[in-house]
Order: sequence, then structure tokens, then C-alpha cells
Amino acid sequence: MTLLLTNDDGIDAPGIAALGQTLEQMGQLDWVKIAPAGQLSGCSHQLTRGGPLTLEQRDPKAIAVQGTPADCTRVGLAHLLPDTSMVLSGINAGGNMGADVYVSGTVAAVREAVLHRVPGIAISRYIYKGESIDWDIVIRHTAKVLEKVLALPMTEGMFWNVNLPHCTAADPEPEIIECPLCTQPLQLDHQVDGNQFTFVGRYEERSRDPNSDLDVCFSGNIALTSIRLW
Repeated sequence: MTLLLTNDDGIDAPGIAALGQTLEQMGQLDWVKIAPAGQLSGCSHQLTRGGPLTLEQRDPKAIAVQGTPADCTRVGLAHLLPDTSMVLSGINAGGNMGADVYVSGTVAAVREAVLHRVPGIAISRYIYKGESIDWDIVIRHTAKVLEKVLALPMTEGMFWNVNLPHCTAADPEPEIIECPLCTQPLQLDHQVDGNQFTFVGRYEERSRDPNSDLDVCFSGNIALTSIRLW
């Protein structure tokens, strides 16, 4: 299995490094990072059109692209890694649940792969009130998820969206729960100061459907959601 690793936090982000470490620990060595040269969180499915994309070989297993996450998937499938078996995107520093999947560059990279009939998994880690991430715990949880998900059937037109909960070493081991995408919108809480309009809603206070990905992840478990394009 040849894996293309990407993200929207940039090729130097700790999350994509943790994803590579996870795969190494699992004995999966056939992977290459093809990720944006810089931070592009929230860029959704934006594509670069009308000009060249600069590619920079950082090391034998890492290529930085002056483009978006979806660009990285396209460059990988078209040129750098045409034998890609699967695209793994993440590990995003922050949740991508419910309505987030429509604005997330992490998720868009996998969605682009599925449009080209290549399966994919998007992986994000929810951050509770800006607290720090213990990447060793994240690696352990990611390995647990991948062992399960890679054994599940992946039909054409679908991908898996994974959201890891905020966990510390003192918390119980989370369960992996298959659940639907939350249907609630992003918050509209805001402040207005003169002509300055600012959204101020707190992520952890979002409305959520019972038993949805938001509900599962906010409750301390791993949310595993199948998203179908057709």
C-alpha cells in the first residue's frame, strides 16, 4: 500500500509528523508527505488555477507544494505519487466535525482523492479550550483507529472522517464509535464594534445532534464518520 500524506497545517506541522510516526510504528513504511509549504487551515477545496505550482523536495519522503491541500492531492496523484493507494490527511490540530467538513482543507484533500477514485481518511484532533496536545497520546489513538479503519470496506465515492477527542494520560481510553455527521450549523455569536464585525462563538459550545460526531468527540470518544459523495 502506497500512502500519500497531506494536511492543511503545512508540511512542518507536528500533526503530519505524528501521522508519519504512527505509520512507522505500525510497520507501514511506504508513504510520502506531499503537503502545503505553509499554513492553510480553513481553505476548504480551493484549487490553484492559471499558473505553476512550485515543488520543493525537503527530504526523500517529503515534498512541499506552494498550493492548497487539494492541490497537493492532485499533484501527488498526477505526478509525484501516481501509484497512490490511499490519501491520509492530518493529523489536524483542531476538530473537523459537522459543518467543519465543508470548510476544512484537511477534509478537502481527501475529498479530492475520492473524486479521482482513490480512497482516503481525514484525521483531526479536537483541542479543548486551547489546551496543548500530547502527540504521544494522539499517535497511540491514531494507530488504534487506522488498524480498525483499514480493515473496513471502503466503497467508491466515500471516505472516513476521524475526530480524536481531547485526552490526557489521566483520561480513560476512548472508544471508537461510528456516528453520523452533525447537522447543526456553525455558531453565529458575534460582536460589532463600529464597522468591525467579529464572530466570537466558542467551539466547545456548538449545538450538536445527539450521537453525532460532535456529541461523540465532545464526550471523550473517537468519532468515526463515513462521508459519501455519491
